[in-house]
Amino acid sequence: MKRICIIGGGISGLSIAGEKKKQGHLIKLLESENRLGGVIQSKRTKGFLLDYSANTLNIRLKKTRELLQDCDAWDACIDANSAANKRMIIRGGKLITLPHSLISFFSSSFLSLRGKLRMLAEPFISRSNQPDDESVASFIERRLGKEALDYAANPFLAGIYASKPESLNLNQAFPKLGEIEKKYRSLFLGFRKIKKSKENPSLEKARLVSFPNGMEELIIKLSDSLHDQIFLEHSVQRISPQNNRWIVTFKNHKNEETDEVFDEVISTIPSHKIHSIDWNEVQGLNNISTLADAQHYPLALVYLGFKKEDISHPLDGFGFLVPEVENLKILGTLFSSTLFPNRAPDGEVLLTTFVGGERNPALANLPTSSISNLVQNELSQLLGIRGEPTFMEVKRWPNAIPLPDRQMKERKRAAENLSLLNPGLQFSGSFLTGVSLPNCLDAS
Repeated sequence: MKRICIIGGGISGLSIAGEKKKQGHLIKLLESENRLGGVIQSKRTKGFLLDYSANTLNIRLKKTRELLQDCDAWDACIDANSAANKRMIIRGGKLITLPHSLISFFSSSFLSLRGKLRMLAEPFISRSNQPDDESVASFIERRLGKEALDYAANPFLAGIYASKPESLNLNQAFPKLGEIEKKYRSLFLGFRKIKKSKENPSLEKARLVSFPNGMEELIIKLSDSLHDQIFLEHSVQRISPQNNRWIVTFKNHKNEETDEVFDEVISTIPSHKIHSIDWNEVQGLNNISTLADAQHYPLALVYLGFKKEDISHPLDGFGFLVPEVENLKILGTLFSSTLFPNRAPDGEVLLTTFVGGERNPALANLPTSSISNLVQNELSQLLGIRGEPTFMEVKRWPNAIPLPDRQMKERKRAAENLSLLNPGLQFSGSFLTGVSLPNCLDAS
């Protein structure tokens, strides 16, 4: 039995703490804020339910289901409206529904005939001779064509990472795609074979879910078994090695400083907060700077409520994403009140729009009135909005999403070096595992 200190009470820290406790270890989780969850926050105000980061959890893997079952969250999930299967992009200034079957692929206008034929040629494209640090943009254009890059990959990645495909490293952002190409040559053929394989890690049917009170309910489930092991408003000041153990110096909410000794220390705090701790006498200190160097861009989430009768579009889908070539300022919009029940008052709708990211980082820092007007102007043209919003709120994330770029490999190597040089010291978090909720849940 070890005494383990977990630094950080986000989803990664809580998942690791729960796993270590299940293994029989003594856990102490220190969180500097007065709440758990990190960026995962849900807020109910004026009849609207807002999620400040992840709005949904896509359960595709058997492993993710097992993790949710372990913390009693599986049965609490609520499935998205079936309309969520309908995804849209903007093309030519209009909303275009993405295909969901072979027939709809041919009838959809999201790609030109030439673009569709180029995609269908994918099984005949040879394996890569590109270097290991190939970008996602290069991979998609090489295998599926330029039009698929512009109107599929580009908006999709803006929705996940608020970034451009040119900035993302394939092996860090989507390692399985590279593995499939190496093993099967073709993505289409590879996915088909994997689906039929007995070793397929995916569920027969994926679930797109949230919770009745928003995604923060997942945090509550993860923390339920850790009541006495969680200490809020406890800010770690210094980490020091001592006789094959670790001294953790922290301050509580009264600014009282305390030292405690642990067998292991696991840091899950965000990359941009790593330098807030004094890593005293830690070997290989240059690796700490590498960990702290993850690229982030600012992002703003703009929540607008409208009377349902003031919007001509039926909002019959998940929402829409905006390809960069369309030259709009917003990145995309979720039809939040369509996705799940009780997200807006009766007779009203809730739209969640994303602004900023790598495309236009300065826009995320505009004054609230300016950013709201920007969003309203573009949504009015796209969705046929006539009236003024009944509700408005803006949530800003100065350091929104750590990018899985070519430097992510260096960050992983730095974390491994630190653990080798300093037995008992480990690092985890979305800047190492990736930002998807399944990855963070599986951080241990």
